[in-house]
Amino acid sequence: MRRIMEPETLSVDPAAGIDRLRGFLEMGGPAIWAIAALSVLTVALILWKVWRLMWFGAWSGGRHTKAALRQWKSGDRAGAIAGLDKRRSLRAKLVLAAMRAAQNPQLDDAEAREETGREARNLLAKARGGLRGLELAATIGPLIGLLGTVTGMISAFQALQEAGARADPSTLAGGIWEALLTTAAGMAVAIPAQIALTWFESIVDGLRHDMEDSATQVFVAHPEREASVADARRVAAE
Repeated sequence: MRRIMEPETLSVDPAAGIDRLRGFLEMGGPAIWAIAALSVLTVALILWKVWRLMWFGAWSGGRHTKAALRQWKSGDRAGAIAGLDKRRSLRAKLVLAAMRAAQNPQLDDAEAREETGREARNLLAKARGGLRGLELAATIGPLIGLLGTVTGMISAFQALQEAGARADPSTLAGGIWEALLTTAAGMAVAIPAQIALTWFESIVDGLRHDMEDSATQVFVAHPEREASVADARRVAAE
């Protein structure tokens, strides 16, 4: 009769895992502690950035903005503005600013476009918030790792020199192995940070394109603007 082997229950000892982690950190020296802190900050920054872009409506597709633009083009100016008044997405905020600038009789077309451009720059600056931090993490992670490797190699060769003729090659190999840990750890932090940075930059570029296109549609769909501005200024002059 074939015996049915019962799977053994694996026992996980949290204390042993913590001890291994502590040993790994102590093995790498101060550099590995700095890289560990950098990794925590990088993960926190990535999560914060994802939440921030969701709050700004980066993945919403701009459906409310498109609906407002359809109203604007059909001549329902008040309805278009009211539909965007409470929206928090960057697309909606910029289109709302463009609509209000286009409706402002105190601004000519060039001034209205300049005001819209100023608002667009402010909104895109918010969308890019945190990207410099990811860029810094991707840059200094390998540098910290390399610094740890260099200092570890120096310590290993100093120990080899002090041993003199009694030097054990395995001691040197162990020192080099420990020193290289920091380089690997630094790259392990830098690679995800660079991937996240590239991804976020592509999202911001997509937002910029959508915002520019939507703002342009506002002014293109307002052909009577020049006449209304001229009338308002003529009345004011009188």
